[in-house]
Amino acid sequence: MTDTANHRILSDTVAGYVTYFSPTEHRFGLRTSDGREFTVHLARNVVSRIVRNLGDPYHDTTAQTQDMLSTGRFLFAYGVFYEWEGGSRFEVKEITFAEESRGHYVFEHPRWWVQQAAEIADFYLRGQFPDGEYDWRHYRTQLTLDGAQLPEHAGANVRQETDTISRLVYGLSTAYLLTGEDRFLDAAESGTEYLRQYMRVDDKHDGIVYWYHGMDITPTGRRKVYASEFGDDYDAIPMYEQIYALAGPTQTYRVTGDPRILQDIDRTVALFQRYFRDEERGGFFSHIDPINLSPCDDALGRNRSRKNWNSVGDHAPAYLINAYLATGRTDFAELLEETADTIVARFPDEPESPFVQERFHEDWSADRTWGWQQDRAVVGHNLKIAWNLTRIRALHDKPEYAEAARRIGEIMPPVGSDQQRGGWYDVVERRPDADSGIHRMVWHNRKAWWQQEQAILAYLILAGTGDDPESLRLAREASAFYNAFFLDHQDGGVYFNVLADGIPYLVGTERFKGSHAMAGYHALELCYLSAAYTGLLISHEPLTLHFRPRPSDLPQRELRVAPDLLPTGSVELTRVWVDGQEHHNFDAKLLTVKLPEGDEPVRVRVELEPARMRLRVRSEVAGGTAHVRCSGAVDAVELDRFRHVLGEVMAAGPRRVELHLGELTEMCRPAVNELLVQRTKAGLEVDFVVVGSVLPEVREALLATDAFLFEGEED
Repeated sequence: MTDTANHRILSDTVAGYVTYFSPTEHRFGLRTSDGREFTVHLARNVVSRIVRNLGDPYHDTTAQTQDMLSTGRFLFAYGVFYEWEGGSRFEVKEITFAEESRGHYVFEHPRWWVQQAAEIADFYLRGQFPDGEYDWRHYRTQLTLDGAQLPEHAGANVRQETDTISRLVYGLSTAYLLTGEDRFLDAAESGTEYLRQYMRVDDKHDGIVYWYHGMDITPTGRRKVYASEFGDDYDAIPMYEQIYALAGPTQTYRVTGDPRILQDIDRTVALFQRYFRDEERGGFFSHIDPINLSPCDDALGRNRSRKNWNSVGDHAPAYLINAYLATGRTDFAELLEETADTIVARFPDEPESPFVQERFHEDWSADRTWGWQQDRAVVGHNLKIAWNLTRIRALHDKPEYAEAARRIGEIMPPVGSDQQRGGWYDVVERRPDADSGIHRMVWHNRKAWWQQEQAILAYLILAGTGDDPESLRLAREASAFYNAFFLDHQDGGVYFNVLADGIPYLVGTERFKGSHAMAGYHALELCYLSAAYTGLLISHEPLTLHFRPRPSDLPQRELRVAPDLLPTGSVELTRVWVDGQEHHNFDAKLLTVKLPEGDEPVRVRVELEPARMRLRVRSEVAGGTAHVRCSGAVDAVELDRFRHVLGEVMAAGPRRVELHLGELTEMCRPAVNELLVQRTKAGLEVDFVVVGSVLPEVREALLATDAFLFEGEED
């Protein structure tokens, strides 16, 4: 009889890089993010796939599995661990590749995040407005897994929360920025109007605006809810609710320039400055009482005279950076500097803990007894600090911002990430366990969608602004985990939580796609900024953005189109279209567009590029003719981009391809060969014509193939 007492069987995921593959022994080596080596045995029935985007079909690679196990390739292996006394074996059942080919991550394709943004935004539009009418009276906070509103019982009240509406408005405005699809901005503008009409209090006497916690839709009308009714903030006005009430309208303002929204921003900031600011010790209090508007009122209980991460750190990402991008105003820049200065001065806590301190008393002494937080760390808040300090550094280049961001990026992976499976954890103890040295999980080892976002954006911007290969590796690993496991290809949208191994966790409120905590904000913010950081800082691809302002609403009719706070001089504005017509009145360095006079909204499309692009390739297909315009160098480094553009052009099925190569400074032999391959595949019915002048050596190489025509020399 077999002794099973020491047998152990469990399913799990291992993420890592292939170190070797033995086809005869049907196994390969996999090195994890922290350098551990696993031997992975291929099951006879192993299947494999490539990570796919929302809206894309399943990409099965089972038949090519062994060919794809090349050294250095990153993948997720899900299988079964068998352990027995004296031995163990990991047998993989499913392999998910994050790269189409080695080094070519699918989520670095220029259209990846744009497509994902459209899919997520449409998911929320279908769920909230199934009839296509953007009537926010019918908005509901909770959406089920498949995007449906929960059934309502006769006579029951329905709570609409200001912040969740604002977050969805942010996501829809952001989707418009990336796609230019009017339905997204139409819904965002109507949502902004709804917030202004029903959730806003404009106190003209004090010159402030504040926002209701929410509103109950009752059988007999509407009931405004003034103070918060969440457990952490009950009967108080929390700073973070007021901050996030601005998130959606501010992003809408970036797109439209509506001056009424800017007035709301200014008056809400006046609320912060007058009632939440600590004039004596600096920073902002986390709560004020709803009667006296005091942060020190005894009625606040455990929130009396407290400061926290949200009251200081949430200004920048939620509204303040976007308000600055839209206006360029010095008061917004100064507030960004003030919050960043406070963060670097007060929040880092080494050597006591690798995690920042998140809660404080009035005098900035640490509060380690408050509610659920105690002496615990929210992993994503640490990453959020690294991300936003790096952004603000583009405006205020202080070495302490760079050092704090760099240090967080360096120390977080071993204490906040899952270095076997990939992904980032939720809430952990700030101090390691005395016996194991592990920062124990507070509730579970699940992984939330928004914490993955913070990791991806933090490491992308650290990599792109610092030319840091280690940060780029971590960004890619985080993005691979998110895209492999959080996208719901059956019902649409993004999962709230997954288990440690990447399997969706669909229990309780965490099965919802709409809730108090989830409304499209983080998922669409991730799409927008991943597209911007990847294209402009990492892969050196152009980024297209869309706006719809009334020229007369903008000071001097000047539209500011900077994509984010990026290093000065790193991005240029190269092309502009107004209502479909190319427009030339813009400042390439300042990233501003001078609009024509007019009182009606105009559609503005802009193309931004890295200032130091080695190769610029533009393509367009019209009337059966494809134009490919190249400038710079097509060398070994840029060959893949050149091949990618050619592949997309030929996929459109043109009858004639015109190559504009006059601004090339170099064209390597493999690039010429790529042209020849594409020309051969196209067949004799498609002409490939070189238009204009070309380098003598390139002309000679192309002539030698006897496969290309030259303009003016066509028979």
